[in-house]
Amino acid sequence: MNRLWLAVIGTAVAAGMVIREARGQLGAPQHGWLGISMAQDNNDASARGVLVNHVVRGSPADLAGIRAGDRVFRVATGAVAHGADVARVVAGYPAGALVDVGFLHSGVERTAHVTLAAFPAPVDMLRMDLVGAFAPALTRLHPVSGVLPASVAAMRGRVVLLDFWATWCGPCRIVAPKLSALQDRYGAQGLTVLGVAADEVQDIAAFAARTPVSYPLAADSEGETSRGYGVTTLPTLLVIDKRGVVRQVAVGYDPGEDAWLESQVRSLLAEPAPP
Repeated sequence: MNRLWLAVIGTAVAAGMVIREARGQLGAPQHGWLGISMAQDNNDASARGVLVNHVVRGSPADLAGIRAGDRVFRVATGAVAHGADVARVVAGYPAGALVDVGFLHSGVERTAHVTLAAFPAPVDMLRMDLVGAFAPALTRLHPVSGVLPASVAAMRGRVVLLDFWATWCGPCRIVAPKLSALQDRYGAQGLTVLGVAADEVQDIAAFAARTPVSYPLAADSEGETSRGYGVTTLPTLLVIDKRGVVRQVAVGYDPGEDAWLESQVRSLLAEPAPP
């Protein structure tokens, strides 16, 4: 499937989450949430169940012991073979329902008794998953412009703005020069801005030729880093402190937050370097 289309699907799914959350706030029953992302399709006909790509930290699945790399083969009393099967069954239960989930962990069959939670809004989900935790790895990124940091650990001691964006995303193109201005203003004081784009290398290079930025750009063409961070909506910006811990997450673009972001950068730069 076209990667651009996959990215659009992710944004549409996130928008659906917002709608469902709003309905819940209006008093309608909220369906349950498990807290996992799964492979789109089961490409291995011999494999049982559906592969778990990511588990949201603090989610019902996480609390029940389900981990990335496990394979879910049963939800309640029904067998599941695709991610859509899991989503459909879970959506049939309200928040607070107790549901048994059968899964394989390292090939060993297990059953978790999961109490489903209410479906959070996308930004709340990301904050639950990331804020207060060490930033996940940068996986299979392809450098496009500037010097790509070797890893999150290589940026330890610096404040990092990690921007997930795409060349086709209008708000992302608005954000880029603002991040460049922050890099120019605070780079010498310890700020590193890194742009990770859900595009092919040649598309990002063409964008950089038209709109020069003063920070490194990398292609996440396979989407592995985006999946590792649980990113479904663009732009998504992470503010990471000198220890490598995620301190803030912003989804979308709001011009009213420009001053807030600069304030966050200045505050974190003032913190002592890790020992």
